[in-house]
Amino acid sequence: MKALILAGGSGTRLWPLSRKNFPKQFLKLRENNSLLQQTIKRLLNIFLPEEIIVMTNNEYKFHVISDLNSISNSKKTINNIILEPIGRNTAPAIALGMKYCLEKLGTSEDEILFISPSDHLIRPDEKFSEYVKAAEEISRKGYIVTFGLKPTRPETGYGYIKVENKGHTRKSKGYFKVEKFTEKPDTKTAEKYIKDGNYYWNSGMFAFKIRTMIKEFKKYAPDISGMFDLGFEELIARFDEMPDISIDYSIAEQSEKMTVLPIDVYWNDIGSWDSLYDVVDKDEKGNVKMGDIITVDTKDTLIISNKRLISTIGIEGCLIIDTDDAVLIAKKGETQKVREIVKILNNSKRKEALEHLTTYRPWGSYTILEEGTRYKIKRIVVNPGERLSLQMHYHRSEHWVVIKGAAKVTIGDKEIYIHENESIYVPKSTLHRLENPGKVPLEIIEVQNGEYVGEDDIVRLDDIYGRKAQ
Repeated sequence: MKALILAGGSGTRLWPLSRKNFPKQFLKLRENNSLLQQTIKRLLNIFLPEEIIVMTNNEYKFHVISDLNSISNSKKTINNIILEPIGRNTAPAIALGMKYCLEKLGTSEDEILFISPSDHLIRPDEKFSEYVKAAEEISRKGYIVTFGLKPTRPETGYGYIKVENKGHTRKSKGYFKVEKFTEKPDTKTAEKYIKDGNYYWNSGMFAFKIRTMIKEFKKYAPDISGMFDLGFEELIARFDEMPDISIDYSIAEQSEKMTVLPIDVYWNDIGSWDSLYDVVDKDEKGNVKMGDIITVDTKDTLIISNKRLISTIGIEGCLIIDTDDAVLIAKKGETQKVREIVKILNNSKRKEALEHLTTYRPWGSYTILEEGTRYKIKRIVVNPGERLSLQMHYHRSEHWVVIKGAAKVTIGDKEIYIHENESIYVPKSTLHRLENPGKVPLEIIEVQNGEYVGEDDIVRLDDIYGRKAQ
């Protein structure tokens, strides 16, 4: 059995914390591990590292590699990463993952493939592992298995699955044939589903024999099936020709082989700020406080502060999310509408929809401290042993001051080492490179000055990470 983790989504429902360039799966919401890292660790209880495949895209490639490296050791190295050239939803992604297994890993069509999102909370791990093994056994019979959760509230942010009354038994774990799928219903409909008793939340996790899914693609998704006959490299090259469709719409809602395995574990897709509030520990007044928070007469409220002190008086049933450049204030129960805010930001081409003031790069990160006409000030962190590309800028000069560590600087044909409280100047249109040869993170303050200080004023001549000029 192989596991395919889908980590290419650019979720927006946790804005302003989650943004297109740094989405939910990379956030560390409850502990020191990101949601992606938690997913990987959970699956390592069942799968060998070489049996786990992570699918993402070029934009998130180095986030994924960083997360993998931080949890890997000599015995747990995950090297199977598939880069989608363009987002085409879950059905084409799964088809690409199947082709990777057959062509690159040499598996047979009788191999079982387990599909997992990268951004869900599930516990306990041991019990979840038992269900994955049960799903493997059921899928060997030719079924497509999805995990279902018994609804605990009339949630409108989840899909629902109605099952047939008569179930199949497998020791202590029964599974059911699917009668129908329903996408996110309104509150009244969700309440009816709960009263009916034959509905489950759709977890987005699947298990199936590759041969079974190939047949279902041929029957219900010929556009995908026709492309599946291509070799892996050609499929990557022509991936933009794939339809933009989910596995739910293309296969699950039509296939007669769909079954539901109810799972009795804690599950949360952290699909909204309300979902996060449900997960985290609360004080005696029902408040969740992360950061520097002072509350007076405040109840049942989630408050997250990045740097600033936040104080509240007389607040009840609210959510306040503060980041460096944006604040979200909402009533509990209304946070599914966050996507409407993001849509407005995107339509207005506001950068707050895409990125934080801190931007992560394969070599480290930079944070914009101040920006104005003809200038920008950044704090740059370069990880040990890493280096930026050999580059130049047509419209700006740069002044670097080291505040921590040691820097190896290339300017033109010269190489210079500078240390804490030392500085160096980089003129316009001059080739330069910044490196960290030391054992601790290098931190510098960069002051840019010029007629244009946009991030796209960069010409890369050499880059160890394979990036082009942006």
